[in-house]
Amino acid sequence: MRTELIVATYNSPRALVLCLTSVARQTVLPDSIAIADDGSGPETAAAIAGFAAAHPELAIRHVWQEDRGFRKAAILNKAIASSEAEFLIFIDGDVMIHPGFIARHIALARPDRFSSGSLIRLGAEATAAVTEADVVEGRVFDLGWLRRNRALDRPGTWLKAMPFAMPVQAALDVLSPVQRAWGGANASAFRAAILKVNGFDETMRWGGGDKDLGVRLANSGVRGQHLRFTAPLVHLDHPRGYADPDHKRANRERLRARRRDGVTWVPDGIVRP
Repeated sequence: MRTELIVATYNSPRALVLCLTSVARQTVLPDSIAIADDGSGPETAAAIAGFAAAHPELAIRHVWQEDRGFRKAAILNKAIASSEAEFLIFIDGDVMIHPGFIARHIALARPDRFSSGSLIRLGAEATAAVTEADVVEGRVFDLGWLRRNRALDRPGTWLKAMPFAMPVQAALDVLSPVQRAWGGANASAFRAAILKVNGFDETMRWGGGDKDLGVRLANSGVRGQHLRFTAPLVHLDHPRGYADPDHKRANRERLRARRRDGVTWVPDGIVRP
């Protein structure tokens, strides 16, 4: 099974390098990496080229589109359409993934399932202080480091840092009461399943577009499973100038309608009429 990691990014070269540094530390590497770039400038292109040159073991391709506002769905669809992999894993370029992240997603891969996990959030001060050495040496997933940086704010967050052996963590995944929704920063599915529902709906901007894909996958018979406690990642803080509460409210209404009506295919996706 050929695997590809799709990394969504926009004008955050420092975060992207930290993210890719965590990818290079995986116990199981993806067969390829697609940087799904929503219109970043030359600094991001230079960061990708520099990282690729320093890590020839990683097959990295840069999928770019013109900057015309928040169009994450469109650039992800471009990456999906151009991928040659059977199994796709999705993260954002502002996260650092645990060394066992890719391996865990692959271990749970099934044609009739999509997987989705959660994240551990760093505040602005801790985000500014993270170094590549912190990632390379594994400190960003150390319980003590996370506690000192005030990232372990509740018991559930502490459990996401994997304090127990994998069998215990996996049991916690099964017992977790959270909704099995698609989370764009930590998700995976077979490419064929995503193509069947025509990928992401490009009419949905910020606030619900990721969940919409999960709803339509579920409607098509591909149900969600959660990796809440076995595939952790650490999220770097950043401003969200693209956030629009009105869009979010409208998208919630659309999600409710799609659950009710069993919608699977959207016209504004990978394939256009």
